[in-house]
Amino acid sequence: MSRLNLLEETRYERLPVTVFDNKKSAEKSVAARIAALIKSKQANGETAVLGLATGATPIGVYKELVRLHKEEGLSFKNVVTFNLDEYYPMQPDAVQSYVRFMKEQLFDHIDILPENIHIPDGTLPKEKVVEFCLAYEQKISDVGGIDLQILGIGRTGHIGFNEPGSAPNSGTRLVTLADLTRRDASYDFGGKENVPTKAITMGVGTIFKAREVILMAWNLKKAAIVKQAAEGEISSDVPATYLQLSDKAEFVLDADAASALTRFDTPWLVRDCVWDIALIKKAVVWLSKTTGKPILKLTEEDYNNHGMAQLATEKGPVYNLNIDIFNKLQHTITGWPGGKPNADDSQRPERREPAKKRSILFSPHPDDDVISMGGTFIRLADQGHEVHVAYQTSGNTAVWDDDALRFLEFAIDFSRVQGGDTAKLEAVYNEARQHLGNKLPNQPDNDAIRTVKGLIRKGEAIAGARFAGLPDEHIHFMNLPFYDVLKTSAKTDYEADIQQTMQLLQQVKPHQVFAAGDFADPHGTHKVCFDIILTALQRLKATEEWVKDCWLWLYRGAWHEFEIHEIQMAVPLSPQEVLRKRHAIFKHQSQKDTPVFPGDDAREFWVRAEQRTSETAREYNALGLADYEAIEAFVRWKF
Repeated sequence: MSRLNLLEETRYERLPVTVFDNKKSAEKSVAARIAALIKSKQANGETAVLGLATGATPIGVYKELVRLHKEEGLSFKNVVTFNLDEYYPMQPDAVQSYVRFMKEQLFDHIDILPENIHIPDGTLPKEKVVEFCLAYEQKISDVGGIDLQILGIGRTGHIGFNEPGSAPNSGTRLVTLADLTRRDASYDFGGKENVPTKAITMGVGTIFKAREVILMAWNLKKAAIVKQAAEGEISSDVPATYLQLSDKAEFVLDADAASALTRFDTPWLVRDCVWDIALIKKAVVWLSKTTGKPILKLTEEDYNNHGMAQLATEKGPVYNLNIDIFNKLQHTITGWPGGKPNADDSQRPERREPAKKRSILFSPHPDDDVISMGGTFIRLADQGHEVHVAYQTSGNTAVWDDDALRFLEFAIDFSRVQGGDTAKLEAVYNEARQHLGNKLPNQPDNDAIRTVKGLIRKGEAIAGARFAGLPDEHIHFMNLPFYDVLKTSAKTDYEADIQQTMQLLQQVKPHQVFAAGDFADPHGTHKVCFDIILTALQRLKATEEWVKDCWLWLYRGAWHEFEIHEIQMAVPLSPQEVLRKRHAIFKHQSQKDTPVFPGDDAREFWVRAEQRTSETAREYNALGLADYEAIEAFVRWKF
C-alpha cells in the first residue's frame, strides 16, 4: 500500500496505530522493541528506564521478556523500572497487589536488581502520600526520565489510573477510582465492595515525558474505547485521548481491539472495497440505520452521500441491492429453530431433515441457557426435538455467602424436624460461619461452601430446564474442573474438560449444538467454555461420522447482542413466549435482584434479556421487516 493510500485509510485516526492479526504477534513485537532498547542501552553503557503497566494486557509481553532472558540471554541488570500505579491502601503481599503481580509475572524470573524496581507504595499513611508522590517524580527525573512507557487502557479510557477528569499536566498522585473501573476489578476482589476506592498513579503529564509511549489493547471488549481514544475529540472524559497531543505515542492493537476503527468497521468511508456479500450486507444495514430509512426505501443518492458510490456503481442498480439484502435478512427469520419439516429449506437457516433433531445446549453458567436463548430453548422442546442441556460449570462463585448459610440452616432444621442426626451438618455449618467470618476479599471458599453454593445453582437450573420442558435425564451437570482450579492456580491445560465434553457429545450425537458466543463476558468463562466445545468437536470430526452433520450455533448472553448483519438465524418470540422465558429465568432465584457479579449493567438479568431481544426486534422492524415482540439471534460457526 502506498503512503498516500495508507494516510487516506487511517485519516480518522489521530495518532499512529499498528494492528496485528492476533494478540500473540503484537505481544512479541512489543517485547522485541523493549529488548532492542535494553540492548542498545547496554551497548552504550547506559541505563534503560522502563515504565511498566499491570493488568491482563501486558502479561504476554512480560512472558515473552522472561523467555528472551532465559533462552536468549537478555539481561535486565541495566534496567530501571517505574510502575504506573497501585491500589490504595494495599499490602504488597495481597493477591490483588501490583507488587505481587510484577514479581509473579516478571521480576522473579529475570536478573533485574531489586534496587532498580519502583512501584507506588500502597501501605503509606495518608499524610505521607503527597511526599511519596513528589519523591517518585524526582526519582524518574534523577535517572534521566522514562525511555519507554507501556500502557493498557481501561474501559473508562483511563491510562494508569488517570480517570475521566484528569488533567493533561497531572503528576503522580492519589486518585479516586471510577465506579466502572471498580466494577471491572470486582471479580479479582470477590465483589465491588472489596475493591479499594483509591489508587496512587503516575499522572498524564508524567506519562507524556516518556521518550516513547506504547498503548496496547487486546480483544473486543476494548474496541469501543480504543475507537474513542484514537479517533475521538481530545477530552478529559477519555484521558487516553490526551495521547493524541504527543508525537511519541503509538497504539498497538490486535485485530479485535481494532475492529471498531473506521478503516475496519466501515471501510467504505476511507477506501475502495472488495464487495463480497458479507460486506454488502453490513454496508446496506449500516446505511439504513444511518439514514433512518427502511432498506427498500434507500436511494442512489443515499449511497452516494454516504461513501457507498463504489458499491452502487459496481453492484447496482441500488434497488436490486436493497431487495437482495432485504430478502437475505428476511430469510434469517424462522419460527422453526430445529428446521421446519416438509418445507423447502433452501432459504431457511436450518435444515428440515431430520425432522426430529437431537439438540444440545451448552450453558457456561447454570442460567445462561434461559437468559440467552430461553425462548428458543422452549420452542425446540415444544416442537418435539430431543433437547439436552449441559451446564458446563457449577456457577458456585456467583452465590452470596448469606445464601449458602441460609440453605445450610434449612438443611439442619429439616433434618431436625425429620428426627435425623444433625451433628455433622451443624459442624459443617459452624465451620462455614467461621470461614466466611474471616474470609478475605476474593479468597476461595472451602469445599463445603463451594458444594452448597453449587447445589443451590444446580437446583435452580433443574427447575428452569424442567420448566422449559426437558425430562431430568436430558439435564447434564458437567462441573468442568477448570472452573474451580483457576481460582487457585494459573492452569492452562484443559484436557480433562475437553475429554469430558467429548464423552457427552458422543453420548448425545447431536445434530445441533448451541454454545455461548458472548466472548465479551467480563470474567472470561464463556470464551473458555466455547474453546473447550470447539476443540472437542474438531477432535471428534476426525473419527465420528455424525459430526459431519452437526451444526454449531452461537448465542449471546446478557452482555450484548450480535450485530444485525451478523445474524444468521433470528427466532421471533410472541409476548406469551417472552413471559414464559421470564418465568424460566425467575427459577434462578440466587441471581435475581442483585447478582454477585453484575458486570457494568445494573439491570437484573431478566430485564437485560428482555430489553436486548426486544431491541433486536425493533432493529429488524426499522430495516423494514415485520414487527415482532422479541427476537433471539444466532450465528452459525463452521468448524
